[in-house]
Amino acid sequence: MFKKIAILHSQVSDNPSLDDLDTLEQAKVVSQTLRELGYMVSILPFVHRFDILSDQLQAIAPDLIFNLVESIDGQSRSIHAAPAMFDVLRIPFTGSDAKAIRDTTNKLKTKQRLQSCGVKTPAWFPLKGFRENDAHPKRTYIIKSVWEHASIGLDEDSILAPKTPDELLREMERRAPKLGGDCFAEEFIEGREFNLSLLAMEGGAQVLPPAEISFDDYPEGKRRVVGYRAKWEADSFEYHHTPRRFDFPKSDRTLLKNLRSIALQCWKIFGLRGYARVDFRVDRLGNPWVLEINANPCLSPDGGFAAAIARGGLSFRHAIQCIINDSLIDPKNIPLV
Repeated sequence: MFKKIAILHSQVSDNPSLDDLDTLEQAKVVSQTLRELGYMVSILPFVHRFDILSDQLQAIAPDLIFNLVESIDGQSRSIHAAPAMFDVLRIPFTGSDAKAIRDTTNKLKTKQRLQSCGVKTPAWFPLKGFRENDAHPKRTYIIKSVWEHASIGLDEDSILAPKTPDELLREMERRAPKLGGDCFAEEFIEGREFNLSLLAMEGGAQVLPPAEISFDDYPEGKRRVVGYRAKWEADSFEYHHTPRRFDFPKSDRTLLKNLRSIALQCWKIFGLRGYARVDFRVDRLGNPWVLEINANPCLSPDGGFAAAIARGGLSFRHAIQCIINDSLIDPKNIPLV
């Protein structure tokens, strides 16, 4: 029975953003929970140098790493390096492996894989390799970062209806520097937004109660998108008018069943571990479209994953123990449920 756990989280700059500060909040609440469970805990910022990281971890000698690394050097494109280094050090760690992290962090790879497996995801056009004949003018698009998480650079002004493919290309080029250097245009799905959280439990991955993001009192013409303001800026209209809800009418039963099935399919496609979240838009005809897959979703007390845990009748302490337990299971022995 192991007892020592090292929590590794993203390094936070001297001038941290709101989402950076959330990283520290996650480390704090996970640390407190682990101590309540009886573990000895150390907290370290992840250092992207193998020699330094190796020395730090050898000094602590943890039995397990709780991986909360969401970015490296302020960017998300290399976060798969963290689990890869843990693998080389032969220290078990929570959550998904390097390949799953890499494939779900790169939104284009995610969408390509989903499409090849028959899972609906909105049409997209990358900045790199953009071909004018691919884009359809007069449709509505949302411009997103290929790599960045936490809705960085995303708000209602990210949505546009270009008159020509060239206009769409120019907009992507203009916005790319603020979107981690690479972006893509995704066809914007008008409709409802859902988040489905998954947790590895005894018997396999379980889908927690689905959550819908409501756009309350949005004025006519205001785009309904969960952007950076809605997630992080507590003094914004969007933050206070996008509540999460878990109660649905009977007419949604078939839709919710479908969302659960697709979320579990995404878990299997990418070989996810521990916990995850799948984000959906549902169009006006009731068709679900997978937007993104987060292999290491936020564990803050006010986040969607914690809310889904509570709605499912589980304690946060129990969920953290489930994540730990899953990290110790041989992937070959995980049932497909």
